Formats: sequence, C-alpha cells, structure tokens
Amino acid sequence: MRYGNDAPTNPELTDTGARESYEHLEQAYILEYLRSQGLTLEQVRAMPAEQAKEIMRAASLYASTQMATVEARAHLVEELHGGPRAL
Repeated sequence: MRYGNDAPTNPELTDTGARESYEHLEQAYILEYLRSQGLTLEQVRAMPAEQAKEIMRAASLYASTQMATVEARAHLVEELHGGPRAL
C-alpha cells in the first residue's frame, strides 16, 4: 500500500540535486566495481577498446544492481514511515 501522490513525475520538476546525487552514487558504484577487480578508471581507459567496453559493461551492470537495491530500500522505508514526505 502506498500513500501520497502516485502521479507520474514530471522530469522537469525533478530535483536537480537529487538527480546529481544519484549520478555521483552510480559513479561511486562503478569505481567500487573497478577496485574490486584491481583496476582504476585510468587503467581501463588505457585498455584496448573491446576489453574496456566489456569491463565497463560489467561495472555498469553492478552499479545498476546496487542502485536498484538503494531505490528498493528507500521505497520500503517510505512505506514503513507512512509514505513519502510532502513537499
């Protein structure tokens, strides 16, 4: 059960700061993945294009999975606390 306004969000009204925060978080997850593979972004950039593409594809998948987890947890917290806060 969800409380509050379930209308589609207008992208033009979306908080730019929140969008930037998500971008920073996504970048952090990509770097986290690269570190887990013993790599830096600079090392990946120096690789042959096809190899770099495969590594970045895996890093992007990892980041997307982590972001989905963050979003799911945020929705759960909203529901546990009675819905999203009013603006």
